[in-house]
Amino acid sequence: MRFLKGHGTENDFVILPDPEGEVDVSAALVAKICDRRAGIGADGVLRVARTKDSHEVSDQAARAEWFMDYRNSDGSVAEMCGNGVRVFARYLLEAGLEHGSEFAIATRGGLREVRIEPNGDVTVDMGKPVVHGESVATLGGHEYPGICVDMGNPHLACSIGDPVAQLDLTHQPGFDTGVFPAGVNVELFNPVGVSRAVMRVFERGSGETRSCGTGSVATAVAAAHLSGDTTGTWTVEVLGGTLTVILDQDTSYLSGPAVIVASGELMLAE
Repeated sequence: MRFLKGHGTENDFVILPDPEGEVDVSAALVAKICDRRAGIGADGVLRVARTKDSHEVSDQAARAEWFMDYRNSDGSVAEMCGNGVRVFARYLLEAGLEHGSEFAIATRGGLREVRIEPNGDVTVDMGKPVVHGESVATLGGHEYPGICVDMGNPHLACSIGDPVAQLDLTHQPGFDTGVFPAGVNVELFNPVGVSRAVMRVFERGSGETRSCGTGSVATAVAAAHLSGDTTGTWTVEVLGGTLTVILDQDTSYLSGPAVIVASGELMLAE
């Protein structure tokens, strides 16, 4: 099985090209691929499938030829991944499967329009964030109130007074399972300066990652909420780099680097 490896601000993915729909991506295989000692190592797997042949998203086939079938590192299925979409777009371009600077990608979280910027960065229209009130994350004996944000996948973005660099995110923060019965991505951030935040994230199904695209948008939404805003341009600093989030009245945009770093033949078996 052919694979490629790519990352967006060090949120890394194994890409499995599957244009003929021949690859059986089981949860066990995904977990083996993503294992950083016994596999290739990644935060998730991006299977490249034709939208028209994928029943989950076939209604998007008129707009997008390719479906990003995203799996978390534990093998669980996820609705969306902002950095994953940007890496997926980079692969489609380099593989000659898409041409031009703008095109659409199908995801379980809905259609995502992407644009390649003159400097090589990839920008994704992430859709309009939906705020579902407030909840609380718990970590290290502390409670951190936050904003519940739906980005096609669930987020709890919490502004905290403690420096995020000092947090122990080796274990999942606690959350209200009544509010998030299917789990949640938890962002813990410090507002720093004007329209800027430093963020760490524990992703549902993957653990702490170096970056999270949907989480960066959720963080920008929560930071804007604290300052009494709903629109504007935010810089989100993550462990793996810096992302730009633009919030307007109708949608949100995520922009940053995305690169392919390797390719080869996968020899793992279930």
